[in-house]
Amino acid sequence: MRAILIPLVLAGLCQAAHAGDISSVYTDLDWEKDCVTYAQAAEGEGDWASLACSGYRGYPVLIGYDDARESLFYGFPSSDMTSVWESFSGLNTAGPKVEWRIETNGDVAIPFAVIHRREVSKPDGEDKPIQVLVVAKVAQPDTQQGCTIGLVLATGNPQANDQARKLADEKAKTFACGKDKRVLIGNPPDFGRVDN
Repeated sequence: MRAILIPLVLAGLCQAAHAGDISSVYTDLDWEKDCVTYAQAAEGEGDWASLACSGYRGYPVLIGYDDARESLFYGFPSSDMTSVWESFSGLNTAGPKVEWRIETNGDVAIPFAVIHRREVSKPDGEDKPIQVLVVAKVAQPDTQQGCTIGLVLATGNPQANDQARKLADEKAKTFACGKDKRVLIGNPPDFGRVDN
C-alpha cells in the first residue's frame, strides 16, 4: 500500500509545482498618461476613439470608446479581433486600476486573466452607478484569444473580489472565446459581444 501511495503523492506534488504560483499585480490605467489614440472620429462622425494603453510587462490594454461606452481588450489581438466589441448596454467607464492574475513558474510570469472594475449607469437614471467586476481572459502572443469570461456584481457584494479571483483562476485558461458562456455572479447589467 505504501509503495502505491508514494508515487501518487509525488505525482500530485509535481502537478502542483507545474501549475505555478498564482498572484495579483496591479497596474494603472489613465487615458491621458498611459494611452495613445490610434484612431478617432473626424468631425461629424460621432464620438468614438480607439486607444492602445500600457498594461503589464508589454501586454497592452486596448480601449474602444463609442458614445460613452467602453470595450476593453487585454493582451495581443489577432487581426480579426480588432472589430470585436464587448461592453455594457448602459453608459459605462473603466476604473483606474487593473488587477492582473499572474502565474509564475520559475523566472517566467504570465498574466492569464484580468479583473477590472467598471461603473455602469442605471437605466432608470439614478445618480449612483452600479459597480461590476469584469473578469477577462488575457490574449497571449501565440494564441491571441482574449475576451470577457464573467461578470461579478460588486455593488452590495463584499465577496466580489474573492469571487472574481476564483472565477479567473478556475476558468480563464480554458475558456473558449466566442463559444463558452460567460459566468454571471449576482445580477449584473446587460452586457454583450458583437463581432463585426
